[in-house]
Amino acid sequence: MDFLGWTACVGGLLLLMSLASGWINRGPVTSFSLFLIAGVLFGPWGLDILRINILGHAAAAAHITEITMAASLFITGLKLRLPLRAHSWRVGILLAFPAMLLTVTGVTVAVYLLTGFPWSLSLAFAAIVAPTDPVLASLISVSDARDDDSLRVALSSEAGLNDGSALPLLMLAMMLFTHHETLSMPLLLHWFSIDVLWGMGAGIVIGFAMGRLIGMLATHLRSAHQDIAPNDFLALALIALSYAVAQYLGASGFLATFAAGVGLRRAEMGVIRRHPPEHQPEDDLHPPAEVLVNPNQRHVHGGKGLVKSVGLVVGDALSFGDTVERLLAAAMMVVLGITLAQHWSVNGLVMALLLFVVIRPLSVWLATIGSGAPAPRRILIGWLGIRGIGSINYIAWAWVHGMTGQQAALMVDMALTLVVSSIVLHGITVTPLLNRRQARQEARNASK
Repeated sequence: MDFLGWTACVGGLLLLMSLASGWINRGPVTSFSLFLIAGVLFGPWGLDILRINILGHAAAAAHITEITMAASLFITGLKLRLPLRAHSWRVGILLAFPAMLLTVTGVTVAVYLLTGFPWSLSLAFAAIVAPTDPVLASLISVSDARDDDSLRVALSSEAGLNDGSALPLLMLAMMLFTHHETLSMPLLLHWFSIDVLWGMGAGIVIGFAMGRLIGMLATHLRSAHQDIAPNDFLALALIALSYAVAQYLGASGFLATFAAGVGLRRAEMGVIRRHPPEHQPEDDLHPPAEVLVNPNQRHVHGGKGLVKSVGLVVGDALSFGDTVERLLAAAMMVVLGITLAQHWSVNGLVMALLLFVVIRPLSVWLATIGSGAPAPRRILIGWLGIRGIGSINYIAWAWVHGMTGQQAALMVDMALTLVVSSIVLHGITVTPLLNRRQARQEARNASK
């Protein structure tokens, strides 16, 4: 197929998805699942007009998924407007760290017993599939800055943090793999101090500081110059700079981009607290600045100056980030569907069942004991842990950094099969489960 043919196919697919968006939003199948199906249709299992092997293009896959993840994590952080002391943040931290460690431990042991892989590959598989995905979790993450639903906030904060917390474990697996499982105490201390403590801590500090400082600088400059022109470059600049600076300094770029979004949101919250708008909703004393700005006329309702400027800054960042995230995620889903025929694994299906039904729910339950979250919410969180583009990024990263060989290829097959299973299974069940939860909440409120 020539360039014009591919252009027509891409345009037709995007048009079809746009026209069917209403049905997709109401139906049991997510848009990402449909992009995955489209990839299968174009690939060897369907029309066989395109063959792509992710491992054969591991470096490109790593970079594309990095960009996608960075944009998604930034937007996730920007939408989280609850105070950092909020209970939902605490639950998210429990999910991203204790629950993550329990999940990795359980999956590592299960893979070792099921396949006989060495511990290094078993740990690598666990680190790859353990983190939930911020890109494909749009149905269960916070929808906007006013969304304070405890379940959504917990899942969003988990997805924002656990990609950064899982990467050190994959690095440890690579050390085990390259050193043939004979690690010395100095190497372990180096891993813990540099990859864990410095990597995660510095990533959060760098991203948060850059997001807050650049947000305030952009707000004051726009206010001083009365600039109301659309400017999508600020979001791109923050994503690129926070990721690049963190990576250059040996810190977690993923945590930095998430923290940059949180930092930019804290800058907006500070402006709203210091300069409350004159006319605001009675039930919201400090509304998000972007909802006060008319997106068409680009003027602010009930406020002026810094409020208008920070509303434009945040609104433009959200608009740009959402578009980039959806476009890149759709492309990766098509590629995943195409390459699936070359990476299908029965053991991957077995591990998917164990992870989704046993290991993840049990890990979440144990990690959230004493958190104050009600039992139904903990059970639902245990199920709603979609895997996706983050796992693909980890696969590509490991392959680029030397995790090769026949057993490593089998491990990758298992991981990709598990990711596809998660996209399909969680995608089908998320809407009915959330609708049922919403109906119970409405019934409970009506009975009061």
